[in-house]
Amino acid sequence: MPSRSLVVLMLSVTGFLRDGRVSCCDESCTNKPVFTPPSLVVRFGDSTSANCSVCEDACVRNQYDVESPVGRMTKIGSTVVWTVDALTEWSPSSLCYYSNDAGQQCCTYLPVTVYKPPHKVSVSVNHRGPMMEGHQYTLQCTVEDVAPVKNLFVTFYRGQTALGQPQSIISTDEEPEKPVTQNFTLDINPGREDDGAEFWCEAKLELGPEGPKLPPVETSQKITATVHYKPHLEASSPTDPIKVQEGELLRLNCPAVANPPPLYTWTHGLKSIEVSEDVLAINSTTVSDGGKYTCSVVNKMGKVTREFDVEVQASYIVPIIVVVVLLIAILGLVAYFYWYKQGRVGRYNLKDVCFRSHSAVPTAE
Repeated sequence: MPSRSLVVLMLSVTGFLRDGRVSCCDESCTNKPVFTPPSLVVRFGDSTSANCSVCEDACVRNQYDVESPVGRMTKIGSTVVWTVDALTEWSPSSLCYYSNDAGQQCCTYLPVTVYKPPHKVSVSVNHRGPMMEGHQYTLQCTVEDVAPVKNLFVTFYRGQTALGQPQSIISTDEEPEKPVTQNFTLDINPGREDDGAEFWCEAKLELGPEGPKLPPVETSQKITATVHYKPHLEASSPTDPIKVQEGELLRLNCPAVANPPPLYTWTHGLKSIEVSEDVLAINSTTVSDGGKYTCSVVNKMGKVTREFDVEVQASYIVPIIVVVVLLIAILGLVAYFYWYKQGRVGRYNLKDVCFRSHSAVPTAE
């Protein structure tokens, strides 16, 4: 009577695979069982299934023995279908094997990855209050209740710009397969361009081609950075003197950005004016308004200065107008007296003529 082979399909948790019946299982045998698909990626609590083709011909005439603490088995010829309605084991390592009367075992391992997206992702910074330009701070991204952590990648962002490469934990054999909370950090050196910027982080599970088409992604809240920095002048300094005519408007601009807002001090000679604006205006200049002006911009973070060279050119229009007015006035007086005198002379002559004519008439007798 020919030797009869015993074919067994077993799917079990990792601890069950250490049972003595499969301790000598040969995974490199020629006619070993084949799983379809060869690996599984399953979200915790979801259903899943896989087919195991035990062998091609020899198993059809043999009796099957199926053991499985997870899911249910359906035998179709030399194929066994493993089905799980809700996978709630975190390490359901599965093994399909058969053995003959000589005790030789041939098996295939089915990798099963059970994943769970993060329950929450949050970002924080190791500092309270405004950050200072030139100081170093640490961003921390906390990913809560995620599995498997070895497939987790975290990226920090400033706005829509990624800060460096995605981070992951160093792979070790002791990584837990159950959900854990993991922290990732990134050092930053904020400058004035970071004032008002939004920092956040993204946690992604990279599960490979067997995983979902769109990898599970969770993002943190956004934190808005307040950065204190010293004043920075925005426009370039004028290289040539600023020339204005006497009596015209003089307007000097000293634009700067700073946080906290700066104070502006304008200095001209021994005079100094402190204002909260970056503009100095003199409505009607005089020659004494010429010279060097210094704009000092200061806040608690630092100070910058800018100098202006102003030339006020004397105006001769007013003196000319005064001279013309005086000449017109003098001419008017001369004309007045001349015509006044001529008028009086004319009146005196008329009286004399009338008097003499009246005297020449003879008296009637």
